[in-house]
Amino acid sequence: MELKSHRSGKHNELLSLGTKDVYTVPSTMSIIGSVEEMIRRGFRRLPVTDPGTQQLKGLVTAGDIIDFMGGGQKYNLVRGRHHGNLIAAVNEPVRKIMSTGITTLPASADLSDAVECILMSGYGGLPIVDKEMILCGIFTERDALNVLSTFKSSLTVEEVMSVSPYVTSPDAKISDVTREMVKRKFRRLPVVSGEVLFGIVTAMDVMRFLGDGDAFSGMETGNADDIMNLPIRELISGELYTTTPDMNIGETARMMISRGIGAFPVIEDARLVGIVTEFDMVRALNREM
Repeated sequence: MELKSHRSGKHNELLSLGTKDVYTVPSTMSIIGSVEEMIRRGFRRLPVTDPGTQQLKGLVTAGDIIDFMGGGQKYNLVRGRHHGNLIAAVNEPVRKIMSTGITTLPASADLSDAVECILMSGYGGLPIVDKEMILCGIFTERDALNVLSTFKSSLTVEEVMSVSPYVTSPDAKISDVTREMVKRKFRRLPVVSGEVLFGIVTAMDVMRFLGDGDAFSGMETGNADDIMNLPIRELISGELYTTTPDMNIGETARMMISRGIGAFPVIEDARLVGIVTEFDMVRALNREM
């Protein structure tokens, strides 16, 4: 397969590479309802559309949720309107926290257009719309990686990873971690104890904590502080996958896809030396094409 076969600009090409049948929610759906749907379906983002026309109104992402839970300005809905009562705040409509004015792709775009747009915007997924802003599909970093990872690369992880990544500790408060993630626009943070990698916490982990009901089971007063002051170790679960600096990025990309994860901590001599993400892979592989 040659990459040029995906750069033809053929109408609907992008829909064949991305997701055509996209699950959406109305702007009136509750925040907690939207989170539960994202968790159930394993999505990091949901388009918000008009139920009748399917016109795109916004996008709610895992980043919006951690912002709402205490990471950024969207926490004002909890702190201001509901005086810290998270149980009340999560029943507000999702339009209160969704992202608007989002970058979109036309259905006539080709792979090159879509990848360049993802790399320039920094967004992990872009809605595909027609001229009337009717949602036609969605194209993500994972979709780009699915295509690009089929080509041979001469690069190693060491050449594309972020070195000396920002980390947090297992005892850091959830509120502090979400604040750093929003401030630095990170989707994940390695968790390190001493010089040992304890795990990795992602925006999805934080969202799952809310959507699975674990957050509410730990509440005594209904106040967000009851859970946001818990240590981040409470959110870390599952097997930890890592890679090494000398691994080929094509192989690493295929491991990401098969395991359904968005990043690998990079380990050398039992020490964390970097982190490599889907975005890093897409950027590097796109440069080689």
